[in-house]
Amino acid sequence: MACAALRLRPLALAPAFGLFALTLSSLAAARPPEAKPARLDTVARAGLDPARLAHIAPRMQELADAQRIAGAVTLVARKGVVAHHEAVGYQDLEAKTPMRKDSIFQIMSMTKPVTGLAVMMLAEDGRLGLLDPVEKHLPEFKGIKVSAHRGESGPDASRLEEPTRPITIRDLMTHTSGMGDYPPELEVYTKMDRSLEETISASAKLPLLFQPGERWSYSNPGIAILGRIVEVVSGKRYEHFLKERLFEPLGMKDTFFFPPAEKTSRIALVYRVENGRLERAPATILGGDSAKFRAGAKYPAPDFALYSTATDLFRLHQMVLDEGVFEGRRYLSPASIRLMTTVHTGSLKAGWREGSGFGLTYEVVRDAMGTLLFRSPGSFGHGGAFGTDGWIDPSRRLLTILLIQRSGGADADERTALTALAASAVVD
Repeated sequence: MACAALRLRPLALAPAFGLFALTLSSLAAARPPEAKPARLDTVARAGLDPARLAHIAPRMQELADAQRIAGAVTLVARKGVVAHHEAVGYQDLEAKTPMRKDSIFQIMSMTKPVTGLAVMMLAEDGRLGLLDPVEKHLPEFKGIKVSAHRGESGPDASRLEEPTRPITIRDLMTHTSGMGDYPPELEVYTKMDRSLEETISASAKLPLLFQPGERWSYSNPGIAILGRIVEVVSGKRYEHFLKERLFEPLGMKDTFFFPPAEKTSRIALVYRVENGRLERAPATILGGDSAKFRAGAKYPAPDFALYSTATDLFRLHQMVLDEGVFEGRRYLSPASIRLMTTVHTGSLKAGWREGSGFGLTYEVVRDAMGTLLFRSPGSFGHGGAFGTDGWIDPSRRLLTILLIQRSGGADADERTALTALAASAVVD
């Protein structure tokens, strides 16, 4: 916007000068204040080039000025040191509420690996096995059938066959179970008005799309089933288990499934690009109207319902990068973290990006094609439907967090602005 104003032709300079100056003054007042850069000694301890990191926020601001995103929060950490943490743009365009470093985002499918961590905790407790049949813990899955139709139109309830084997917890974690989508009559994605038990019981009545392990197919209900298993095995509600075992001990004070009233003023609203301009996303998006903050919802959606901040996600990601330890406290063993971040899908076409495979709820860079986003082989992470993204690069001891709220997700511009600049900033 400021660039457009500066391109005004210098005609009738004296009469127009007052309006021109007023325009620049208004734009300066409307734009959020510049965030202070990280201290140079902090960046040096992280082994990162501050000049490269300094390009991230201006690039995000360009995208906001171009009406591609309303705003963004970005974070880069290396060796446990946060070297970059910036906010640009707005969390509420209409109200001109500036984006803040502690703005709260719907992280959507970034929830999935969090559910995976809960499963691994219970596995380490000896309460479940990763190769357990799902029906061992959830009897409603006994007798589930497989659609004999393998086309793209979904399962054919009139042509069913027996599964070659029961679906397992590992199948759910790798998206190879054959589970399809939720029953449409539940309106899970918008109303969120059923309990986790009700939702999973209804999903158990649908046939599988293919034989377990036959192929990879991303499944939201598959992850939600894991959340229900956490409830049954632990004897606690899924969201309470995570709060007690992970969020509170890690100090993730702004991470939750159902927003408390005192924190809604920090929640970034969701926008979409329509005819080249940003507008508020409709109530038909995941989670419903973002300005209603899921009022009345009771479904915790282990596959997409978390809200969080960049700071909270740093604490979580750093714990995973450090193989289960954060600030001297152990949450998981190195064995569990390595198991989650190893490719389990073999030669199956898996993951969202060329060159990726899938571990246990994490997408993992498998070969050279996966490095074209400047991620090393073995890097892992997950994105979300509104453009949030969190990735961990163990070989570089690097983690990156991108938080935006745009229906339709992030594209290459946002991801490259962060991952390429962060990776190219590594100097040791």
